[in-house]
Amino acid sequence: PLPTQEDLAGLRCRLRRMKALAQLAQLPSVPSGDSPDLRSHLERVRQLELRIREKKAGSGATLRARPSGDTGAAAPAAEAGEKVPAYQRFHTLAQDLPPGLTLPYKFKVLAEMFRSVDTIAGMLFNRAETITFAKVKQGVQDMMRKQFEERHVGQIKAVYPTSYRLRQEKNIPTFGNGVKKSDYQLTLEPVLGEEERVDGRPHLSASRLLERRKEFNRNLVNIVKQHHKAFLAALSPPMVVPEEKLTRWHPRFNVDEVPDITPAELPRPPQEDRLTTAQEVLSTARGMLIPKMEKALANLALRTAEAGAGEPVVSKAPSPASTSSALRGVSQALLERIRAKEAQKLQALMTREPQQEERLAMLGRLPAMARILRNVFVAEKKQALTLEVACARMADSYDTQMPPGDMEKHLRLFAELLPDWVGIHAIRTDTYIKLDKGKDLGLVTERLTKAAKEAEAL
Repeated sequence: PLPTQEDLAGLRCRLRRMKALAQLAQLPSVPSGDSPDLRSHLERVRQLELRIREKKAGSGATLRARPSGDTGAAAPAAEAGEKVPAYQRFHTLAQDLPPGLTLPYKFKVLAEMFRSVDTIAGMLFNRAETITFAKVKQGVQDMMRKQFEERHVGQIKAVYPTSYRLRQEKNIPTFGNGVKKSDYQLTLEPVLGEEERVDGRPHLSASRLLERRKEFNRNLVNIVKQHHKAFLAALSPPMVVPEEKLTRWHPRFNVDEVPDITPAELPRPPQEDRLTTAQEVLSTARGMLIPKMEKALANLALRTAEAGAGEPVVSKAPSPASTSSALRGVSQALLERIRAKEAQKLQALMTREPQQEERLAMLGRLPAMARILRNVFVAEKKQALTLEVACARMADSYDTQMPPGDMEKHLRLFAELLPDWVGIHAIRTDTYIKLDKGKDLGLVTERLTKAAKEAEAL
């Protein structure tokens, strides 16, 4: 189409502006006999014009070159003595643990209890209230709908010893909750650093709560890692996996068999007048109860003594099975080599990065997707499709629901592995995908399966 009058007017305006800038850039040098004021004015004009050019030319390139997570803009502020932004100071809190390092259910419940305790204690602490176990217990049970006892506080103390300072105190206002003011009560005080103060008083901020929760979860994972390490050492042959590289547990390691955490000892009142064992209850009440009640108390005391004498449960590896009849006559050296190779594969599995795991999962889907992709091009009767249309057609035909963004990753992986079959080309503002429909689909599937096996063996 022919340009309109508005287009011509705009072009003329831009042309005049460019001519003016060109004339300004070609200003002759100032003779030495001119006044200093004129020379300084012209120099400022030249500097301003150069700055405008550099800003227009470099703004786009600077934005493209700087990564999304660049924090260079905050460096001068930090050097100048200003406070570092929170997103820099607490960036490590966003680093989650590997998804393969799952926790036992009882550990997850304890982690949720710690989060609830920290939330309630934080509100009371910031209001300068005394944090008693009675207040925390009621709040945690209301939040979780689960029973919360003192032994859970002991478990929290055992997992995260520096989280709270526990005391037995009295003369604490009770406000009619059934506890006398003269009675001792278990109190909790969050342990904070000197830098965490607001108006000269310690303050438990939201960022600090998040940091404490992350630390508690890391400690739980470290406890499971110790049991996992003992499990690997008891295998035949033994395995050693660096803890910093561990991304998932051994396939035969059952995390639910990890023993529960032994609670740390809680502080007790200086003069405790209540009976603590079933034997003392029995000796005190003997002769005052009916025979059936005495017999029940005796059985309870016996069971308590047996439970205390028993050894704690530890996570053990299954004993290696004896050589089956099918393996009789096979060379022992060959069996050792097979076990060593299996252990090497398992070690690679346990230290595999999440990115590698995602790529392996994508490679496993490609053989089934190859047939769907070819059917899409046959149905559309076109040599090339826009990437957006191809992703939408594939998402409609694939048996598992997948967003278009994930489907695009699979199509680009096709182009990476089989460039002679799939090509992706950016033309102007659109991206097109082209497929060679003459290729044998069986050979394509075979190449994709081979690529998946090679990646899994790494």
